Amino acid sequence: MWFSPVELHIPDGFLSPMVSAVGWVLALVMVGFAIRQTRDQLGERQIPLMGVLAAFIFAAQAINFPVAAGTSGHLLGGALAAIVMGPWAATLIMTAVIATQALLFQDGGLLVMGWNILNMGVFTAFVGYAVYALMRRLIGESARTRLAAAFVGAWLSVEMGAIATAFELAISGTSPLRLGLPAMVGVHAMIGLGEAIITTGAIALLQVARPEVLAVGETAPGRKGASFLAIGLIVALIVAIFSPLASPSPDGLEFVAEAEGFLSRGLDPLYEVLPDYTVPFITNETTTTILAVFVGTLIVFGIAWIVGRTTFRREAEGN
Repeated sequence: MWFSPVELHIPDGFLSPMVSAVGWVLALVMVGFAIRQTRDQLGERQIPLMGVLAAFIFAAQAINFPVAAGTSGHLLGGALAAIVMGPWAATLIMTAVIATQALLFQDGGLLVMGWNILNMGVFTAFVGYAVYALMRRLIGESARTRLAAAFVGAWLSVEMGAIATAFELAISGTSPLRLGLPAMVGVHAMIGLGEAIITTGAIALLQVARPEVLAVGETAPGRKGASFLAIGLIVALIVAIFSPLASPSPDGLEFVAEAEGFLSRGLDPLYEVLPDYTVPFITNETTTTILAVFVGTLIVFGIAWIVGRTTFRREAEGN
């Protein structure tokens, strides 16, 4: 049976207007810092990697995988992006992904987009990278320890996002912390295992196929940049083909919202472009989902590539 992806992110209505506004301010500050920091860290040949990572993460996020207790989860990708490119570049990559999901697919609210960027992009990137770097410093630099560090960092990044969301819901008066925090942490502890497995698998593949990509600040794609770009984008599109297989079970936040009784607070989107990862004029469920995710994958790739290219040009002009 084929299913369309379910809603993934915080919808409008779950957070208060004041909390939502604070999230926007903090997100804009972090994105501004990310642009500034990335300008000093990345070279021209790493720009395609930003697009490829963004495309892969977008396509992978469209596939919810089942976990225990009738819940589903999906890759966040912040830790993966940070391990490959550093947390500042990962912030830009995840912002491109989350903004596209909200603006084109109505996946996550517009008023709360700032917190979605922070929870699933900034917090996951910095926590995942910090844990990864610390573990490698403590237990060694071998390929095996790199995978162990990636696993733990990815798992903890999901937990950090869940903890942050619980506090935001509590401050907004939506769900008391004594109920929301253990519920979010418990559900996402299981979801985090999926994140950790996918992240570790991706890092293991890169270690074998393109180990130089894992060296932050080095010339990632090298002379074969065009082939790297094409292969990476093809892989992302192949992942997109499996998007209709997404689990129909509620994701972690939706599961907690239903259990805690605040699911009805979610507001309908102000407009619809490609709602629920479908193309409105295509009725076949499988075709419409694959085509919508294809479109999103290509758009996210283009946005991340343009952001990387613009950042690099500013660096060149500054010199």
